[in-house]
Amino acid sequence: MKIAVTGGKGGTGKSTVATNISVVLGRKYSVALGDLDVECPNDHILLSAELNNERKVEIFKPIFDYAKCTKCSVCKNICQENAIVMFRNNYPFLIPNLCSGCTACKLACTYNAIKDGSKLVGHTYESEIHGIKLFTGMLLEGEERAYPVVLATLKRIFSYSADIYIVDTSAGTSNSVAKSLESADLVVAVTEPTPLGAHALEGILKLAGKLGLRAKIVVNRADIGNEKIDKIAEKYSSEIVMEIPYSEEIVKSYMAGRPVVLDGGKMAKYYEDLAKIIEEELYGGSGGER
Repeated sequence: MKIAVTGGKGGTGKSTVATNISVVLGRKYSVALGDLDVECPNDHILLSAELNNERKVEIFKPIFDYAKCTKCSVCKNICQENAIVMFRNNYPFLIPNLCSGCTACKLACTYNAIKDGSKLVGHTYESEIHGIKLFTGMLLEGEERAYPVVLATLKRIFSYSADIYIVDTSAGTSNSVAKSLESADLVVAVTEPTPLGAHALEGILKLAGKLGLRAKIVVNRADIGNEKIDKIAEKYSSEIVMEIPYSEEIVKSYMAGRPVVLDGGKMAKYYEDLAKIIEEELYGGSGGER
């Protein structure tokens, strides 16, 4: 079973939700948690997990063989990213930061003048903590293309055998988020009752609908605003399954890097109840434990 925890807007608390429900569900099931917010991953911080078992994420980078190049400009013309320009003596020249690694230039070159090169764009990591497996994707600083790192992290997550896979997506509704949501059995959309929170929630529910996914809504910091989230839920035939109030206990747990469900405080029950609701959504109350 795959759960996607998302939210459209950054800072709504989706990582707090993802880490806490992972720990709770991990008491009964084998759980793999994937942090796909590769530009700013923080699940490992919230769990106090070390980033272990590093693997490189590389993309294709064209290397021009000028001895074979005929200066035909086909590679330049086919490049949708405008990463190839005709430079000195009309030979092709690559602007690396614009290149997406799509290989179109190599496929189009009939003179075999483009060879395989590679460019490092990020890393993936694998950790184990609090009874769950954590997979983290991290985009290299200065890189702009998150998608290849998201793909590599997803591939690594699903190479691990688990009862439940939980992916924590990045903010927004980009192609990386859409890929993270893909094939989810349940989307948990975390929002807040503010204008920006409501606007972002609409975007993510619309995306989930286009992907044919069912979504449930969690309203975090439910007492900090009065935006009508219930109207949005009704509009998209979704359900608000949990309202979590603002609490300093959560702030302290965030700073300590220790999920609240580990200590059984007042706020722990919200995440334990949420995990129970999710379990019932996935298994219909029939269990399914290992």
